[in-house]
Amino acid sequence: MSNHVGTPIVVTGVIPGDPPFRVVQLYGEPAGIAHDMLDVIQLAHEAGVKPVDLDDPAVVRWVGGGKYHWTP
Repeated sequence: MSNHVGTPIVVTGVIPGDPPFRVVQLYGEPAGIAHDMLDVIQLAHEAGVKPVDLDDPAVVRWVGGGKYHWTP
């Protein structure tokens, strides 16, 4: 995956649901949904993105709220 340019992980804004969730994109492709920070890390690890620093804007871009925002 080293040929990709840009932020490897993008976490979209919260989508209302039961429970609410956020869509996780890895290198521009949908990777799954996350209900919390651990889901984001798990999806990244499954795709081979390691380590995952949730506070590093070069690694993760949080859209519509940061890593602690999980409710609509």
